[in-house]
Amino acid sequence: MKKILIVTSILITLLAVIYFQFRSNNAYADPRGPLYAGSKACVKCHGKLYDSYLHTAHYIASIPASANTVHGSFAAGFNVFNIGQNQKIVMEKRDSGLYQTLYQDGKVKQSNRFDIVFGGVKGESYLYWKNNRLYQLPLSYYNKQEQWSTSPGYQFNFVNYRSIGKRCLECHVSYVDELPQEKQQLSRDEQFDKSTMVYGIDCERCHGPGAQHVDFQANNPGVKTAKFIARYANLSREQRMDMCAVCHSGIHTALLKTTFGFMPGDTFARYKLPEFQRTLDTSHLDVHGKQLQLLQSSKCYMNSTMDCATCHDTHQNTRGNDVLYTQKCLSCHNKPNHIYCKMTDKLSAGVLKDKCISCHMPELTTNVISVQTADKAPPVRFFVHTHHIAIYPQEVKKIIAFVNK
Repeated sequence: MKKILIVTSILITLLAVIYFQFRSNNAYADPRGPLYAGSKACVKCHGKLYDSYLHTAHYIASIPASANTVHGSFAAGFNVFNIGQNQKIVMEKRDSGLYQTLYQDGKVKQSNRFDIVFGGVKGESYLYWKNNRLYQLPLSYYNKQEQWSTSPGYQFNFVNYRSIGKRCLECHVSYVDELPQEKQQLSRDEQFDKSTMVYGIDCERCHGPGAQHVDFQANNPGVKTAKFIARYANLSREQRMDMCAVCHSGIHTALLKTTFGFMPGDTFARYKLPEFQRTLDTSHLDVHGKQLQLLQSSKCYMNSTMDCATCHDTHQNTRGNDVLYTQKCLSCHNKPNHIYCKMTDKLSAGVLKDKCISCHMPELTTNVISVQTADKAPPVRFFVHTHHIAIYPQEVKKIIAFVNK
């Protein structure tokens, strides 16, 4: 009997090795390892959800650069950015790709290809590979302004090709391997294996490894309960908030280890250095990137069981849908034990229908995104909805003034 058990164990081990070896040699193997199936594996059962997700900010957090994904104009007259001192940057289309080329006194000083697009909601920023290192191109494209301008943080009169490290990638891609020390070329900049990059925030970044789930559900189509996959609804409130905190609590959080290893249900505190307990000063939290702290400082959050998913469906693009977000507010604020809007006697029902966010989560300026569009011109400020839910008297006055025009 003992011999049979030993032989059985060996066979099971061999089958497991063969199975995972097959997966690792498969042309579509995920660089994160055999436990991952890749987002394309989700399409068969979750096609509509997947198609919807393709239009969200999470999906386009990063994407390979091409003529279809870079939306700034390359047409003559719209593709030149003058930076003074006989210097200009020209956006150029070539057979080998799209390029930003720096000219000085009419001569090419530096030319770099658009390799990766970051973002795409308010604007797009671009990265290029130099060997195994990533750098940000000096010009970004801003959707509202419909023009090229300096990338956030760049000095107007100085073209600085800024290095992009792992902390930026942890929130814009789902995975990339850092090269082992012995394979790195001499440089202070972090170096990556570009072949391992998983673009955007994909299904398994939020739901965890899915290979076992895909295999089980494919072989057991009659089982409608999802097995071997993390579901947001099954996590505790703290676990749900921690999942979002990985990217929505600021990139300057000092980490102990990479968040590429963060799994649904993990505790974010185990990934970062301890922070001293102090009273949160919401006036000094930037509205871009500190959404978690701003929300947690709100009475709506403290006096309820709400979390990020109370208002946000990450599978849908709901940007600008103020009526939808008002309905989210009213799902709580139409109950007897909740505060009613004090403006109900001053504003019509039609205005109240889509102005909850405008008054209580207004668009405020961010100091993180600030660019100049012309030499010596004042910086262009960008606005982001604050997640500190409160009463903003100045915003209320704006709404009343607008209605009484």
